[in-house]
Amino acid sequence: MVRLLVPREQAPGERRVAATPETVRRLMSKGAILHVQHGAGQAAGFRDDDFLAVGADLLSGEALPWEEVDGVLCVQPPPAANLQRLRQGSLLVGLLSPYGAADLAGTLNDRQASAIALELLPRISRAQSMDVLSSQANIAGYKAVLLAAAALDRYVPMLMTAAGTIQPSRVLVLGAGVAGLQALATAKRLGGVVYVSDVRPAAKEQVESLGGRFIEPPELEDRPAEEGGYAKAASEAFLAAQRRQLAEQLALADMVICTAQVPGRQAPRLISEEMLDGMRPGSVVVDLAVAQGGNCFGTVPGTTVERRGVQLIGADALPSSVPNHASALYARNVAALVEHLLADEGLQLDPEDPILDGCLLTHAGVCRREDVIYPNGSPNGGS
Repeated sequence: MVRLLVPREQAPGERRVAATPETVRRLMSKGAILHVQHGAGQAAGFRDDDFLAVGADLLSGEALPWEEVDGVLCVQPPPAANLQRLRQGSLLVGLLSPYGAADLAGTLNDRQASAIALELLPRISRAQSMDVLSSQANIAGYKAVLLAAAALDRYVPMLMTAAGTIQPSRVLVLGAGVAGLQALATAKRLGGVVYVSDVRPAAKEQVESLGGRFIEPPELEDRPAEEGGYAKAASEAFLAAQRRQLAEQLALADMVICTAQVPGRQAPRLISEEMLDGMRPGSVVVDLAVAQGGNCFGTVPGTTVERRGVQLIGADALPSSVPNHASALYARNVAALVEHLLADEGLQLDPEDPILDGCLLTHAGVCRREDVIYPNGSPNGGS
């Protein structure tokens, strides 16, 4: 039988858990044994008794059987000292921050352990139920609007009062991916008038179907395309034209939600210092891309900065601020992946599997994604 370990998360501020009582029951029905560390789900609202009730093996204390399990399910990578205890052939599954993660890959290769980086999971129809980035981005887009609304100096909806009519707030969303579309939907539910900018003309239909107003991208020959479900990096000429186009929109906006990111690259800088100067005092910018360098000038991860009356919120860990539902969705994604891997003889890792091909980071002592681990092109920094 396959033995899986769910440790308590160690990263500062991480409140999610990689398995819930629901998914423990689900995986046990497929023949797996789940070892859950005491307190692993507490920050996400899942009690130890909840795990015991569905048959999990609850492990008290800090001594966990890293050497004995077939797989470890995590949100963020466990400490290196624990990974160094993994047995040969075991599997680590989680959000492993793979870009430039040479030390993590080295530790796993030394143990000849395999690792699946969920950030690299392909966005294909067969993997939709496993798409962690989408489920967590949905939460980030939702919470970003709530943060902006709480910080804003105005009502969001139109209100008709005895003292006169209050006009609705104007919301600008940069990026119409999963987070951007959820931000649009949430802002509309609150009663805002929402404008959305995206580099992909094809996003217009999705934006308008949710009641948003699409800002057409600049008409340039080198307009960025889409690859693997993500927008490709735009040229500097395109970004400059887009910034000029957005300057007028920013001057009218009350709330701005920044969601534009490119996997493995610095986030595009869409809002310059000069553009911020044109925003009215009291407006709010929430930057979901702040951990990748930020879409907006002056944002700081995990911090709210006030600049000339404009609040800049560096929102780098929003899914962890909604840990119960974030864990529920994340755990279902992970369970779907594990079910895909389960076979009569244990966990079946086929590097040729279209689902695993891109996200199987290490396997059998080899790093399979050196383009990700070594962004400069080689372990020695060559091209």
